Amino acid sequence: MSNPRSTSPYKKSQSLVRGLAILQALSICPDGSARINELSQATGIHRTTIKRLLQTLIEEGYVSQSPSDHSYRLSYQVRQLSEGFRDDDWVTQIAAPAINELVKLTLWPSDLCTLSGASVIIRETSHRFSSLSFHRAMIRRRLPLLTTAAGRAYFCFCPEQERQQLIPIIQTDPSPQAQLAHNPAFLRQLVEKTQLRGYASNEGDWVNESNTAAIALPITYKRRVISTVNLVFLKKILRPEAAAARYLHYLKETVTKIENQLAQYEQLISE
Repeated sequence: MSNPRSTSPYKKSQSLVRGLAILQALSICPDGSARINELSQATGIHRTTIKRLLQTLIEEGYVSQSPSDHSYRLSYQVRQLSEGFRDDDWVTQIAAPAINELVKLTLWPSDLCTLSGASVIIRETSHRFSSLSFHRAMIRRRLPLLTTAAGRAYFCFCPEQERQQLIPIIQTDPSPQAQLAHNPAFLRQLVEKTQLRGYASNEGDWVNESNTAAIALPITYKRRVISTVNLVFLKKILRPEAAAARYLHYLKETVTKIENQLAQYEQLISE
């Protein structure tokens, strides 16, 4: 049987082929996002062409661009076309405007994080827009589950069954948190204290950022944690308790806004 493409009277659209190649490349990116040079390397398409096609895909609603590091990711509209669209892609696009509004209220920067092995990975951030930020390149940075507020917000508020599944993963992590994961008393106290308080925190607990502190909350959807959002500050200026007293209500409002938008978009897509 002959290949129908070889007998077609129509000329193949190279622009469509290249556009599909970009979508495919974005769908398999390990962190769910990529910059123009990375897409060019993955597809073999010239950077100028990549940029032009991305603009078209953005205008048509299939790709979005991060305002923080100008990387690109698939939008929730792709969910209508493919089951490969992940919840963390979806929540990232919805949450980006919300955390950019949050920084206007607190001045301190925030990160939106999703689970990645024994860590959460920063998918979106407002560091770039914060006058009090002490970091800029935060996208794709990994934060340990047991020593950062963003990681603890996931670990302590996820369902017990998932938490038990995460513990052996953390125990094999090549970082200091692996030792903590072998301490049942520490884990029990961490979860109980965090859940009782209603938010996660850290105060220089992560050796890589010993001068910083943070508070964080989970973002839940369909009874599971799909991401976390934090508020980061210098520990010599603020203690977590003081930050919570001053800013936690803003953080809660941001989480509620994101969760409500997730439900609205799910309903819109399912119609």
